[in-house]
Amino acid sequence: MTVLHIAYATDWEAAQHTGEYRISTRGRTLEQEGFIHCSATRAQARTVTELFYADVTEPLLLLEIDPTGLDIRYEVPEGAHEAFPHLYGPLPTSSVSAVYEHNTR
Repeated sequence: MTVLHIAYATDWEAAQHTGEYRISTRGRTLEQEGFIHCSATRAQARTVTELFYADVTEPLLLLEIDPTGLDIRYEVPEGAHEAFPHLYGPLPTSSVSAVYEHNTR
């Protein structure tokens, strides 16, 4: 089982230098949000992209995360009708098993 996270390419590149990714969602850090927003499926990631990233013009990536050893909790966000995985704590870059280009169109 994997989980997915939408990331700006620049944020992921910066994480390569520190070994940790600490961005929760568009414009918010792990410290500000308390967790990192993730998606359970590509369909969930597409929905999130359509709702929150449709106007983004800079490159986006879809990070495929191996959840082994990570504090991931499935929760239903306010206004949602299904559970989404949330990562409580930083994402070690070593837990990312694949990186895909992810566009808003």
